[in-house]
Amino acid sequence: MLKVVIIEDEEFTAKDLFNTIKKIDNDIEIVTTLFSVEEALEFFKTNDNFDLIFSDIQLPDGLSFDIYKAVKIKVPVIFCTAFDKYALAAFDANGIDYLLKPFNKLSVSKALDKYMALKSNFRMPETKLDRLMQKLEDQISHQSNSVIVYQGDKILPIETNQIAIFYLEDGYVFALTFDSKKYILTQNLEELENLCGNIFFRANRQHLVNRKSIIDASKYFNRKILINLTVNYPEQILVGKLKNASFLQWLANN
Repeated sequence: MLKVVIIEDEEFTAKDLFNTIKKIDNDIEIVTTLFSVEEALEFFKTNDNFDLIFSDIQLPDGLSFDIYKAVKIKVPVIFCTAFDKYALAAFDANGIDYLLKPFNKLSVSKALDKYMALKSNFRMPETKLDRLMQKLEDQISHQSNSVIVYQGDKILPIETNQIAIFYLEDGYVFALTFDSKKYILTQNLEELENLCGNIFFRANRQHLVNRKSIIDASKYFNRKILINLTVNYPEQILVGKLKNASFLQWLANN
């Protein structure tokens, strides 16, 4: 019987993952659900009877990497993260899988299938696991403090914390600052999403929104969410129903 530990600070997400795993295979035993770095450290000090960990990355008292640095875990970890899959490609290629939030039955099932196919090879040397953990941590912790914008003949560095929203308009990407200045950029929204870190959320294909620019959000037609901003931006910014859960989690945690 496969024994699984879940590390996830959001109770709703943890229950969702628990129920999804049981729907895939009711014989899988969920040993425990842990909600913080501290709780996980206490558990792993005295428990090692499990085969697989589903682990969130950002926990209320730190990153889950703090757990794996303090305690030598010899079983594979499937990370659950809201970070873009391209930033995790190196991790994925080395056999440690991840679930991109919001996950679903198909993505969880594929992760479990990968575990079953590769479980005999998962006990990699600790030095290799440490390098992989460091690579992912570096990717997540790396944030650009500024972006390069263009204003006429001038090339200017603008701090990302001054930018309320990046948006796509007529094939060009613009930045709108909190003091209502508009700048054109050369990066696309995917590049900006990776550069700016978790303070920004990709609401849809056209908008990348700073958490500090959001007054509130409201329910909208067809299970979408409407974002209301502190700045004067003429277009509606809608979060599609498939991103609702990850948006609400991001909104609560940032």
